[in-house]
This record gives sequence, C-alpha cells and structure tokens, in this order.
Amino acid sequence: MAGGTPRATAFNLDPREAGLVAVLLILAAVSWIVSAVQTAGMDMGRWTDPGPLGFFLTTWVVMLAAMMFPSVAPMVVAYARITHHRRESGRYAPQGSTAVFVAGYLISWTIFGLAAYALYAMVASLIPGLFVSDPGGRYLAAGVIFVAAVYQLTPAKNVSLMKCRTPMDFILRRIRYGRLGALRLGLEHGAWCVACCWALMVALFALGVMSVGWMAVVGAFIALEKMLPWKRIANRLVAVALALIAVAIAFAPAMVPGVGM
Repeated sequence: MAGGTPRATAFNLDPREAGLVAVLLILAAVSWIVSAVQTAGMDMGRWTDPGPLGFFLTTWVVMLAAMMFPSVAPMVVAYARITHHRRESGRYAPQGSTAVFVAGYLISWTIFGLAAYALYAMVASLIPGLFVSDPGGRYLAAGVIFVAAVYQLTPAKNVSLMKCRTPMDFILRRIRYGRLGALRLGLEHGAWCVACCWALMVALFALGVMSVGWMAVVGAFIALEKMLPWKRIANRLVAVALALIAVAIAFAPAMVPGVGM
C-alpha cells in the first residue's frame, strides 16, 4: 500500500484481476483468429495494399486487440485495481470505467491507423508504383524498417517506453475519475503507446500489414520490450532484430519469410 492505494504486481492478482487478464487474453486470442480469417489470401508480401478504408479500419481495430491486449494488461489491471479500491472505500468510481479506459486506448491507436492509412494512400496516388514488392519497394521497405530500428535507440522511445512499463506510477500521476476521466486517461495512455510503438507499426506496413505472421512478430517485439524486466536489453534486442530484417530484405529477400520475391 502507498498513500492508501494498493500497488499491483504480476504476482498478487486477486481473482477479479486474474479474470480481467483472462478476458483480455481471450479477446486477443479471438482477435488473432478473426484477423487470420479477415486477411486470408490478402498477404502479398511487402507493402500489401490495406484495402478500402472500411475494411482496413475493421481489420486494424481487430489487429490492435490481438497485438496489444497482452502487453497492455498490466496497465488495465492497475487501473481496475485503483477504481475498485476507490469503490470499496465509498469514493466515486462508476462501474464500466475499466472498459471505457480500454476503449480510449483503442481510439488513440485507431486515430494513428487512420493517419497512417491516409498517408499511405496519398503517397501511393502521388507516386504510383512506389509501394511495389520489387525492386524499389524492397529498398523502401528495408529503409523504413531500419528507421524503426534506429528509433528504438532514441530518447523519445526511452521516455515513452518507460510510461508503458510503469502502470501504477503512470495512472497515479494522471488519474481522472468517472467515465469521462477513464476515457481521457485511456486516450492519454494510448497516445504514449503510439509514441512508443509507432515505428514498429510503420515497419509492419512495410512488411505487409495483412500478414498474420508479421503481425505476430511485431506483437512479440512490443510485448518483450514492455513486459520483460530487462528494459534496456529487450529494447536493444528489438533494435538488432529490426536491423537484421532490414538488411535481409535489402540484400537477401528470398531468405525472409513472406517478403521474398
């Protein structure tokens, strides 16, 4: 306990919190299945066309749940713990606040997805043929992925990753009460998560945004650097992995699963 507020850890979840984690993981698992069905036959390698806006938006939100819910679970549990503690002590904490918090998080990432889609469509219309698998698209994809590797080493990445890795500290410093407060806090956490992982998601566009395999790889990168206790090591490992993928795509594309041509 600190200032009357319980501190959440991975080892002292009560049954309600364990159930919340289970729900998030089940939703993630279902989202993986739905993503596989939605994108069946659409993975055309590097720079796969994301399709019409409506289809992309639906696919993007489901993909976010699949990729992000496991790594965002500690933040959701911390928020649920604080609101439950307030409710038990007779203070204002309306039911459903945790769901609204998660919705705010997804909204931030949806805004990013729409911006990325708009940029992709604009560039594709201005420079036809830029986003093709070979030959220029290969080097463009490698360059984008290498930029994502470099971003892993920047101060901006370090600051935003710390916000994602310290759930109780993040929430206690920014807590707002009520459903509107939950939405604002979810939006803010989502914005920090975007700041942390935007380069990884852009790299996913380069690898093939409709590829379930690459979704799993990028999702694993996100989970590793947010959840492993060794932040610096995890961050550097992801940077090295991205750099190696970029080099392989540029110089030995046939060796990279799902992108060789």
